[in-house]
Amino acid sequence: MLVVDDEPNIARVARDYLERAGFVVTVAPDGRAAIAAARAERPDLVVLDLGLPDTDGLDVARTLRKSSNVPLIILTARGEESDRIVGLELGADDYVTKPFSPKELVARVRAVLRRVDATAAGPSELIRAADLTLDVTRMRVRVGERDIELTSTEFTLLAALVREPGRVFTRAQLLDTLHGVAFESYERAIDTHVKNIRRKLEPDPRHPRYLLTVYGVGYRSIDA
Repeated sequence: MLVVDDEPNIARVARDYLERAGFVVTVAPDGRAAIAAARAERPDLVVLDLGLPDTDGLDVARTLRKSSNVPLIILTARGEESDRIVGLELGADDYVTKPFSPKELVARVRAVLRRVDATAAGPSELIRAADLTLDVTRMRVRVGERDIELTSTEFTLLAALVREPGRVFTRAQLLDTLHGVAFESYERAIDTHVKNIRRKLEPDPRHPRYLLTVYGVGYRSIDA
């Protein structure tokens, strides 16, 4: 696991708590070191502070996403909603706001990794709706003959919707599906994840066919 933060005290606390939870942790103090460590070590998950001194954290996230779908949790200053939204739009799986509880960070890390492990270890399962096919075991998505690359969070969200075609999910229900525990989280983050999925999945994201908005409530998938 890779923790990227230029504040030594925060990086040390995050590393200590994650190591106590059983994770092997590498710490990078800046963006350049983070990119180099990610390429060399191929971590299972990256915890990335957006407020880095050299290379902007958002640029680091963009670079990581060009070549990898490694699970990504971003750290943002409290109140920096715009950075949080941009981070999620770049494919971050979750976010934690500073100052944060180290125990919450560990819980968020475990929740994201559980989503990855659940699909990898589960029985072979194919979910189909119209010309959309999800291979749950391999975390693969196909529309017709076109393969779609999703992050683990995007895949989990899409699978939850497609498993129950036509059912309307509230944002709170979808957040609970992602986290598996009760967090005071940002329900609008679901909108950003859905926007990302539509951008990758839909022929015309402005007129979605597969993930439909139910105004004032939440989202539903196309009927099978």
